[in-house]
Amino acid sequence: MKGLKNIVIDLGGVMIDLDRDRCVEAFKSLGLSDVDSMLGLYRQEEPFLSIETGRITVSEFYDELRRRTGGHIPDAAFERAFDSFLVALPVERLAALRRLRSAGYRTYMISNTNAIMFDGWIKRAFMQEGLRVGDYFDGIVTSFAEGVCKPDPELFATVLRRYCLDAPESLLLDDSEANCEAARGLGMKAVRIIGDRTLLSVAGELL
Repeated sequence: MKGLKNIVIDLGGVMIDLDRDRCVEAFKSLGLSDVDSMLGLYRQEEPFLSIETGRITVSEFYDELRRRTGGHIPDAAFERAFDSFLVALPVERLAALRRLRSAGYRTYMISNTNAIMFDGWIKRAFMQEGLRVGDYFDGIVTSFAEGVCKPDPELFATVLRRYCLDAPESLLLDDSEANCEAARGLGMKAVRIIGDRTLLSVAGELL
């Protein structure tokens, strides 16, 4: 990790604990019987892919779900089902981000996410210490804002280009090996967060 200055951090599986099965069951209870084939841990299929890449609005997404379920389910019910994918953002991980920044590292978020989760559950979860999501990062890059999802190298290139980062000085923390490989292909360092290799353990090694 010699010469490391920037830490690029994924949300789901790194900062936020996930439960895909709980989300699948929640959507099935609303009548979306084929949701299992639409929702992946690392990549989504339609219509979830379109909301994650910002190709459709939140309203259009809810309307498409209603068309597929054949009912009159309110937006709030779909939002609750979608948010059930997200389990918790432990405050210890927020504290780790603050310690990394205090030690001189610059931190950046990179996430495959959507406007529903990001503008609701995620922003609220980052307020646990009385701060806002932007207080923990020097920059934020999301799939729904950029129109592209990891592991497409363009999302990583966007982080490097927009914030003028040198790839060899930048470390990606992500729970997907495909995403780590894409980052390494651009010259970045990458550590897969899995098992005992957690955000907290990596932060402990860097501090």
